Amino acid sequence: MIGMKRSGKIALGGLSAALAVVCMLLTAMPVTTYALPLLAGVLLLPFTVEAGKAAGWSAYAVVSVLSLILTPTWEPKILFVLFFGYYPILKLTLDALPRLRQWLLKLGVFNVSMLVGYALLFTLFSLPADTFMLFGINLPLVFLLLGNGVFLLYDMALVRFLRMYQFRWHALFTKIFR
Repeated sequence: MIGMKRSGKIALGGLSAALAVVCMLLTAMPVTTYALPLLAGVLLLPFTVEAGKAAGWSAYAVVSVLSLILTPTWEPKILFVLFFGYYPILKLTLDALPRLRQWLLKLGVFNVSMLVGYALLFTLFSLPADTFMLFGINLPLVFLLLGNGVFLLYDMALVRFLRMYQFRWHALFTKIFR
C-alpha cells in the first residue's frame, strides 16, 4: 500500500479532529448523548492508522480540550474524554496482545473508565447515592453490566470499521490527501 505524504496526513488529521468536535457540539441534543462521543472517537481512527498512534493521541487531546470548552453538557464530555475518545487508539495496541490478556485489559479499561465517569458525575452534581436506586436495585450497577455487553459489540464494530477502512477507504483517502 502506498502511504500518504506528510501534508495529506496533516489535512486528514485536521478534518478528523474538526468532524469529531462537530459531533461533540451536536451532543446538545439529548438523544445524541451516547452515540456522538462514540462516533467522535471513531472519526479519529483513520488519522491514527495513517499518521501513527502518537498523532492519534495528539488529535484526541485536541478534541478533548475543545470538547471540554465547547460542549454544553457534562455527560458527553466525560464519555469522550474518559473512554470513547481514546479507546479506538488504544485498541490498536491492545489487539496485538494475546487474546486473553487483550480482553482482560479491554474490559478493565472500559469498567474503570465508566466507574471514574460515574464518580465524576456524582461529584460534579452532588447527587445523593439513593438517587440511583429503584425498588432496591442499584441502577448504575445494572447499567455497567449491560454496558459491558454493549462494549463487546462496540469493539467488534471497531474491528469491522478498521477492515473496511483498510480495504475500501485507505486507497481513496490516499488519493484525496496526497
